[in-house]
Amino acid sequence: MDAESAQAVEPSLPQAFLLLATNDKNGKPEVPLFALRTTVAGAILAELDLLGAVELEGKHVRATGTAPATDFQDELELIRGKSRARTPKWWVSVLDSRAEVQRVYEGMASLGTVEHVGEKHLGRFRAVRYPEKDHAPKAALLKKIEAALSGAPADLEVPDTAATDAPAAAAPATAPGAPSAAADAGAPESKAAEAAKPGAKAPDVRTTVLIALLQAAGLLGKLFPAADLARASELSRDYWPTRAVEDELRLIRLAEEEAATL
Repeated sequence: MDAESAQAVEPSLPQAFLLLATNDKNGKPEVPLFALRTTVAGAILAELDLLGAVELEGKHVRATGTAPATDFQDELELIRGKSRARTPKWWVSVLDSRAEVQRVYEGMASLGTVEHVGEKHLGRFRAVRYPEKDHAPKAALLKKIEAALSGAPADLEVPDTAATDAPAAAAPATAPGAPSAAADAGAPESKAAEAAKPGAKAPDVRTTVLIALLQAAGLLGKLFPAADLARASELSRDYWPTRAVEDELRLIRLAEEEAATL
């Protein structure tokens, strides 16, 4: 399989999250439905961000001039067509829907990754489940995440965390043989050099973003009990789509707690 084919079969972030958030056997979500829907919405924003189709300008999400091939073209056009710029949290609330989740599930069913299983209740309602059909994609995701979590915590960088570090790369040149300030500060150059050492490979950005999504949904610790949840929480807060997921989930939980006291 060539590199282009390998990239074509790589699951999108919403697909990857749903694979990891769904029970292999019974096809039911491992997290509450509201957390599933909200995190899928954030994963859609993250997918469009990594494709270069949207970006965060100040506090608002804006579409770029890039038009990548994506399963989320409708969502991109929705963002592009909005006359007034909106915040990431606003977009998470808009994209948070059962229909979005089902569409991603159905996309994986068409690929043979999961199976569409319907159940009748009282002869009228149908509860749809998506048990695993092909374990290979999920196994590959778990392996990549485990490798990323077993490395140095500093190697885990989400896109806008890396962007805030970028100015350090433009530090003035030092005299030959003199230690650079960037190297002393542990700037990205030194991290890249460390990753270039034999046996040391920094996680790819998609894996790191997926870790942040799992943490935002409260699922990372269940899948990987030994994970550094403090570092994962930093990743989730540092990346704007997952930060929006956390903010939205916090409001939903507060509303539920308030409703329970009435």
